[in-house]
Amino acid sequence: MRPYELMVILDATLEEAAVQAVINRTSELLSASGGELSRADKWGKRRLAYEIDHRAEGYYVLMEARVEPEAVAELDRSLRLTDGVVRHKIVRVPEHARTRASRPRPAEPALAGPEHRA
Repeated sequence: MRPYELMVILDATLEEAAVQAVINRTSELLSASGGELSRADKWGKRRLAYEIDHRAEGYYVLMEARVEPEAVAELDRSLRLTDGVVRHKIVRVPEHARTRASRPRPAEPALAGPEHRA
């Protein structure tokens, strides 16, 4: 399985229950294809960079999932047909980005000011 990020922009007029229904439907679709939804961050209503179908605002949801590549096409199709989804984008997280995020950060070198010099 490969890691993917899904950015979904929903209609800003949807209620919280409808937003949660889209997240649940996506999770169920991923589970049915052998994948899993690891995180769903609701960013809330935000202004769009440009109007889409005469809408100036959208409800943003960022999801992280692990799924087989063959199931991504079905996920894309499902999001395209779901009412309330204004735009969506599915991006595979590259290998080097995953390893960089999981590595611990190196300790920052101490600054040597005049009082710390020998």
